[in-house]
Amino acid sequence: MTFFRGRRLRKTQSLRDIVQETWLRPEDLVQPYFVVETSDKNFSKEITSMPGQFQLSLFKLEEKVTKAVDNGLKSVILFGIPEKKDEIASEAYNPKGIVQQAVHKLKRKFPDLVVITDVCLCEYTSHGHCGIIEDRHVQNDPTLKLLAKTALSHVKAGADIVAPSDMMDGRVKAIREILDKHGFIETPIMSYAVKYASSFYGPFREAAESTPQFGDRKSYQMNPANSNEAILEAKADFTEGADIIMVKPALPYLDILQRLKDSLFCPLAAYQVSGEYAQIKAASLNGWIDEKNVVLESLISIKRAGANLIISYFTEQVLKWL
Repeated sequence: MTFFRGRRLRKTQSLRDIVQETWLRPEDLVQPYFVVETSDKNFSKEITSMPGQFQLSLFKLEEKVTKAVDNGLKSVILFGIPEKKDEIASEAYNPKGIVQQAVHKLKRKFPDLVVITDVCLCEYTSHGHCGIIEDRHVQNDPTLKLLAKTALSHVKAGADIVAPSDMMDGRVKAIREILDKHGFIETPIMSYAVKYASSFYGPFREAAESTPQFGDRKSYQMNPANSNEAILEAKADFTEGADIIMVKPALPYLDILQRLKDSLFCPLAAYQVSGEYAQIKAASLNGWIDEKNVVLESLISIKRAGANLIISYFTEQVLKWL
């Protein structure tokens, strides 16, 4: 009597390799960086809740990216921390703002590096929300104009891809229109189309200094209980002109990635967020897990679910392992 013997193809590492279905490549990974507007050229501050991640001056950013590029880094995403914040996030769209300077600096030194910029206002507003506030409520349509101005300023500085993460309705359309109007027809938009109001963002808010000063972001980020809504959000952004659709966070929403892979047929990104990173790091530092194997397994699972790109704070480490 014959029966299935799956172990035949698991006997040796060489056999396992030739039938492996999903592989992780340097091209799949994006490293986030937090760049700070500061007069201290050597500013480098480790983020307490994210061991191994730093707030960096422009000089230190270039230094760190240089080492990562030598190890095979292909893509970065930039988050800016301005010296001054106000209610209208004026530093977000300042042509000489911190992210604009960082983009220019990196593209000048690494012309082949894919530089993505996070387009949002929360790091730049005094209240920490992602848009214009009126009566303690985020105003959707007035915010669109500022997001579009921010995206345009990033592209003028040299950004290869802009990534709106604010979750305002219609922002992809507003950004696509302003980019096209100014001749940037070929600049892609990677939309945080499916961004959940997640509890996994805590360490990021320390890193980006973007904690809301009142309330929360549940009126514009998605309810973690909803799945069909994710498909509607993704299709809406794709129709408005998004070239890549992102799901955030990654591991708790692999089912959403799989659904989008089966229904949308466009490039997908997933963000392995700060809370996911912090949990693995904490467990590793306590000796409870094998960090390398857990990280690689988690990233493979994200890619297997459908992600073409993975934004991960582990990227620099993984490049050394690969």
